[in-house]
Amino acid sequence: MPHPAPAATGLSFEFFPPRSPEAVAKLTTTCRELATLRPDFFSVTYGAGGSTRELTLETVVALHRDSGIDGAPHLSCVGSSIADIRMTLEGYRAAGITRVVALRGDMPSGTTGLGELRYASELVEFIRSEFGRAMRLEVAAYPEVHPQAAGAKADLDNFKRKVDAGADAAITQYFYNPDAYFRFVDSCRAAAIEIPITAGIMPVTNYTNLKRFSDMCGAEIPRWLLKRLQDFGDDRVSIQAFGIDVTTSLCERLLHEQVPGFHFYTMNQYQASVEICANLGLTHK
Repeated sequence: MPHPAPAATGLSFEFFPPRSPEAVAKLTTTCRELATLRPDFFSVTYGAGGSTRELTLETVVALHRDSGIDGAPHLSCVGSSIADIRMTLEGYRAAGITRVVALRGDMPSGTTGLGELRYASELVEFIRSEFGRAMRLEVAAYPEVHPQAAGAKADLDNFKRKVDAGADAAITQYFYNPDAYFRFVDSCRAAAIEIPITAGIMPVTNYTNLKRFSDMCGAEIPRWLLKRLQDFGDDRVSIQAFGIDVTTSLCERLLHEQVPGFHFYTMNQYQASVEICANLGLTHK
């Protein structure tokens, strides 16, 4: 039986821009299925150095048009000029977009300059100075410490700079150790950081992809989870069933501690997210 979730639990889903007609059709179906959960917003990722800028905008606008759900494009600053960032933001505002996920981002391949804005805190500060409170700004948080940070304290200091610059809320990198999230939130509150910190959730559906993504972003996969996934071999049906159970248990623990919301990294698929939300009683808000 699904467990009733707190009425205030937020819900959002992340997609990447599709690059083919088949991928567009798949994302349209995914969006339609997830829209029935009445999420607060759909976010859409942004390529290194703004390489998918137009696709990101087109995808956000299409998702909002087709579903009525607010769209939140990602915006990274590394490798981009202030003029390009301003033009992108003006395009978002003209399209009626009122929420942005503000990130430092990764350097485009083959480039060496960071750009005029080097950090997410500088991007947040720039948006606030140019556009005031016209947009709600989400920023990234790292319960297990950003892989490029000098240490936990330095990472927390960086996060606080983003909040002090004007961030409204944060979305964490995905994690499978709930204690890492709880300790991170405790550290934030001790540092007078009071914004909502939404838990990033990556449903476990594919061992190879999960291992690759986690190696790139620094998310820790517990040894017991890796070993269990390895035992399933190529049995994808069993991996998905096991993964949904594991991810549901993680979310139940977070709900018990009154997490403000969940942000699902969907990989443009809906099945696992829908099942997990049903297990959690998040099917009707």
